[in-house]
Amino acid sequence: MIASLAFYLFSGILLASAAMVVSSRNPVHAVLFLILAFFNAAALFLLAGAEFLAMTLVIVYVGAVAVLFLFVVMMLDVNFVQLREGFQRYLPVGATIGVVLLGELVMVLGGWRIAPGSDALRFAPMDAALDNTRQIGQILYTDYILLFQASGLILLVAMIGAIVLTLRDRKTSRHQNVATQIARTPADTLVLVDVVRGAGVPVDHYLRPKVTEAKPVAPADSHGGHH
Repeated sequence: MIASLAFYLFSGILLASAAMVVSSRNPVHAVLFLILAFFNAAALFLLAGAEFLAMTLVIVYVGAVAVLFLFVVMMLDVNFVQLREGFQRYLPVGATIGVVLLGELVMVLGGWRIAPGSDALRFAPMDAALDNTRQIGQILYTDYILLFQASGLILLVAMIGAIVLTLRDRKTSRHQNVATQIARTPADTLVLVDVVRGAGVPVDHYLRPKVTEAKPVAPADSHGGHH
């Protein structure tokens, strides 16, 4: 009885917080509701007996991903007025895409039929001698190792694609030339100054970097020209 009440309580809070994530106008509030949703999902995992997944959800998602989202959102100076300027312009296109996706979901769910005996197939056989963590590791890294590696490869390609799409070569950026740094001599970068005791160093002797004299330009050949 208590487990059922806890399940409905955590599930209700999870659904409410998930709805607030997508409906909150303030992105900081949306991230906070996301953290609340993660905690309630971890509580549901604990009720199901998957304590490893619950701790992983709290440590990885709440402790790293959600906090990272929160810091990024708080540090970015987001202009919400500018973001809402094109809302009405793209509203028909977004509504059309939403209606198409809703129709596809209705078609898929309407034609879905549960196969007989599927309840017994959805559960992996469990060994009573192994704990929860060992069983998850055996399923992921032994039975479904190829699918696990394929999902990691997809995430890697997505990360590389995001870097390539957002990378911009600015003209004002400074690039390091390792060959030039290694080939330089102390005479190119150091200036030895004779300092009299108690007199200090004049301001004009502070050179950083060292000022090099411009190379003289050879005069142009005047033969054959007009005098």
